[in-house]
Amino acid sequence: MTITEIQNEIIDEFSMFEDWMQRYEYMIDLGKSLPLIENQYKTEDNTIKGCQSKVWVHAEMKGSKVVFTADSDAIITKGIIAVLIRVFSNQTPKAIMDSDTNFIDQIGLKEHLSPTRANGLVSMIKQIKMYAIAYQTQVK
Repeated sequence: MTITEIQNEIIDEFSMFEDWMQRYEYMIDLGKSLPLIENQYKTEDNTIKGCQSKVWVHAEMKGSKVVFTADSDAIITKGIIAVLIRVFSNQTPKAIMDSDTNFIDQIGLKEHLSPTRANGLVSMIKQIKMYAIAYQTQVK
């Protein structure tokens, strides 16, 4: 699936819920299904700066695609990073770099986060894009 197709799928899923409490519960469930980062990658280098909670993101190239794993010590934050991992993992560096993140506004996520969590979300996206830029230089 393309990034846009996954984003549209997420928009559809979030539109099924009537209020934000249900959406938060859904994000918590998504966080529980997150492909967890191995403990060896829970390092300072893989920590997202700008998050009030601890969030670790690890990326590696598998073939021509970037595969992400992550974890967080906070359940909502874990759900947020799970959504981002679902969108961007197993995509090419170029697709990640070229993608937009309008789906976040369409599901209303940013407006329902505290300012510090919203800043953390921006930092997570920035780090994912930085990994893509780094790996793009390795693609032949």
